[in-house]
Amino acid sequence: MSGMSISLLMFGVLVALLMLGIPVGVTLLLVGGVGYIWVSGLEPMLSYMNSAPYFQTANYGLSVIPLFVLMGQFATGSGLSTGIFNAAAAWLGHRRGGVAMAGIGACAAFGSICGSSLATAATMAHVSLPEMKRLNYSGSLATGSLAAGGTLGILIPPSVVLVIYAILTEQSIGKLFFAAMIPGILAAIGYMITVAIVVRLNPEAGPAGPKATLAQKFTTLAELVPVIVVFVVVMGGIYGGFFTPTEGAAVGAAATGVIAVVRGGMRMKGIVECLLGTAKLTGMIFLILIGADLFNAFLAITQMPTQAAAAIGASGLSPMTVLLLILLFYLVLGCVMDSMSMILVTMPVLFPIVMKLDFGMSPEHTAIWFGIVVLIVVEMGLITPPFGLNVFVINSLAPDVPMSESFRGVIPFLISDFIRVGILVAFPVLTLGVLRLLE
Repeated sequence: MSGMSISLLMFGVLVALLMLGIPVGVTLLLVGGVGYIWVSGLEPMLSYMNSAPYFQTANYGLSVIPLFVLMGQFATGSGLSTGIFNAAAAWLGHRRGGVAMAGIGACAAFGSICGSSLATAATMAHVSLPEMKRLNYSGSLATGSLAAGGTLGILIPPSVVLVIYAILTEQSIGKLFFAAMIPGILAAIGYMITVAIVVRLNPEAGPAGPKATLAQKFTTLAELVPVIVVFVVVMGGIYGGFFTPTEGAAVGAAATGVIAVVRGGMRMKGIVECLLGTAKLTGMIFLILIGADLFNAFLAITQMPTQAAAAIGASGLSPMTVLLLILLFYLVLGCVMDSMSMILVTMPVLFPIVMKLDFGMSPEHTAIWFGIVVLIVVEMGLITPPFGLNVFVINSLAPDVPMSESFRGVIPFLISDFIRVGILVAFPVLTLGVLRLLE
């Protein structure tokens, strides 16, 4: 068999094992190892694994990951989510669908200090689902809006997946963070507009809540101050050159930890739980990194990435057609793989292909724009039927809502996502505008 045939076969095996529920890191190590042995033999594979895992994980740039994870752990355990939601609900809750809009806005704000879609969705669901149930929101709107809102956690910086993409493609972490801001804001606005349309078509889906007084509204804004301060310090410090992304992550984790203790009442038990949670999640991420490195090494020796780039270059397809096919591939793959695994497995193959295409931008801007668009499409997989992981998480917290109803609830938000992706693909300036202003 040719190298291309072997690589395609093993990629199919990889997807099949993931669909069976085998852990991602284990699957990557197993498939990558078998593929490497098939092509080069056992001794070369053992020789590669003798040193590759160390050099892969000893990268100083990767130290930003546990720090951002710890920042998210502190944010989740600090009680900030309640204050964020209360502030959003005070300003929006009196409108039809307002509490669902408040949940989406709270997800956006919480995502700015969390960086995890699943954590954002689960945390905000604990806070907002009881309120929506009290107001007799439909199960589809309540669960669908929170599942979609949870995806903002990984798009609005800081984002661990963007850090991984930056390291793989040798791009600036700070520039990727700033490039994600406008698409993240557009996502939140698009989701709120979607809620407004849903309740206009079906007013009973999202009844209006009680109206807060002006004094109550401004009082709740005080709950947002810690979030704003942490976000401004971390992002401003990174792009202002006061500290590196790793130092910024450390500052953010320390600041969020102080907030968790002082304002959230976190004690030693909670701190230990956050540290253990960080260690477990970091260990899982690094296992995936090691597995992806072995799998990508196997792909490299089959010369599959080079052959694929050459084949697409000779196909005569326009750059935009190739991009749309890649995005469609990510949307389908997102139904069976998590975002980090997809980025790690596919970027060594697809990134060189994209960088050979002419989109009328500099290589750096093309890489940043492509990364943001891919991240959005990857996150769409978290709410795409029938395997959307965010939907399963939210539905598990709303046992009285049938799963089919939750999936029906995310359809309008998926339509909003498709429109947003189309706009960002057609107008790259929306992604790159902030960078061009700061350059």
